[in-house]
Amino acid sequence: MHSVRDYAVITGSYWAFTVTDGALRMLVLLHLHEIGYSPIEIVSLFLFYEFFGIVTNLLGGLVAARFGLKSTLFSGLFLQIIACSMLAAGQHHLTVPLLMVAQALSGTAKDLTKMSAKSYIKLVVPEDDRRGLMKWVSVLTGSKNALKGAGFFVGGVMLSAFGFGGACIAMAVGLGVALVLTSALLPQAAGKSKTKAGWKQLFSKDARINWLSAARLFVFGSRDVWFVLALPVFLASGLGWSYYEVGAFLALWIIGYGAVQAASPAWLSGKGQEPPTARSLGVWTALLVVPLGAILFALRLDVSTSWVLVVGLCIFGFVFAANSATHSYLVVAYSDRDKVALNVGFYYMANAAGRLVGTVLSGVAFQAAGSGLDGLKACIAVSISFVVVSTACCVPLRLAERRGALAISSS
Repeated sequence: MHSVRDYAVITGSYWAFTVTDGALRMLVLLHLHEIGYSPIEIVSLFLFYEFFGIVTNLLGGLVAARFGLKSTLFSGLFLQIIACSMLAAGQHHLTVPLLMVAQALSGTAKDLTKMSAKSYIKLVVPEDDRRGLMKWVSVLTGSKNALKGAGFFVGGVMLSAFGFGGACIAMAVGLGVALVLTSALLPQAAGKSKTKAGWKQLFSKDARINWLSAARLFVFGSRDVWFVLALPVFLASGLGWSYYEVGAFLALWIIGYGAVQAASPAWLSGKGQEPPTARSLGVWTALLVVPLGAILFALRLDVSTSWVLVVGLCIFGFVFAANSATHSYLVVAYSDRDKVALNVGFYYMANAAGRLVGTVLSGVAFQAAGSGLDGLKACIAVSISFVVVSTACCVPLRLAERRGALAISSS
């Protein structure tokens, strides 16, 4: 019962953080666009967010293995409170150094909380319950994305209703409540490795984790190269959508995406069937080319751009949710309980690297192609190339998975 309660506390804290993370991203993006920042200037401020996510995932797994998952979750919540407070205090003087430091703190906070929550699932689910593991990983991942979508909407609404500073203060207060509850309810040592984790263990020696991480890097880069900046800026400036409409649309998309993830065990591994494998991941990754290619082709025709993007994004979201759910399950399934924090940290380091590359290319490709519709098309073309590379990474992953299965059966 204590493990279930602990998981509920960690999940609740992760949910609280996720809402503020989505809201803060939308607040910063829309506010900076409103006061005249160019696309490249905006994404350059997000670089620290993604770069420090890479560093945090690499080192966070080591910290969690040594000191427990409570320490990393607590640190993540605390750093996000500092980031929100900094932005609120400096709302009238949003200098580049201030924004970059706040983004660095927020990126560190995001990956500390994510690594903590996803690692903890391995400690709660019985070792041989693969279907149960798939279920709880999908519920956590899907609910997180749904709440991040809600955060996008909250960010757009709060920016219009309370202003930039007021919104940041409200988020800092909410996170403070979550931090106090987490500190009081969680045991200190949950997730500590039985053996002392050293620097040599930062990089995975498991070929499955390595190839899965490579596939994750490119597939999330493919999403962020057009979703992080090009899409919301084009909706606001190219199609004339209001901030309410942009925030609401992206929120609904991510909520739907999260709902598909949460329900994925029912159709990715139906009743009596085994959970997905590397082969399944390769199929779902390759299928991403279909909606992306269809959107790119339709944008060249004389049809409603709004409808092309809305319908295309719905199809893309469904396929990407299946892909992401399979990814999230496999990294936990491949990991031993004693090394789950280290492996999950390494894996999400690759995820953060993909987001970093995608974020940079989103601003560069969008502006280089002239912004507007041509910029959006350029970003989608880059996205397709990333999907192809991610699909290719699934081939050696499948071979490594087979070797791992043979090693287990012979031991």
